[in-house]
Amino acid sequence: MLQVEHISFSYRKKQVLRDVCFTAKEGDFIGIIGKNGCGKSTLLKTLNRMNDLVEGCKITGQVLLDGVDI
Repeated sequence: MLQVEHISFSYRKKQVLRDVCFTAKEGDFIGIIGKNGCGKSTLLKTLNRMNDLVEGCKITGQVLLDGVDI
């Protein structure tokens, strides 16, 4: 099970994601839908930890995979 709890992402004082929460159980399909520039790719990059080393970004919240904070 994947639990995303209160993920927020800001970059150089611009808030890109704010308080994103969802749960996905084994076998679930998730679609991320939104207009251009709403943060879809940023959310995926954050879950894949591709933003961890980006200078000037701040990530808060918690991602749990089978109950383990990743």
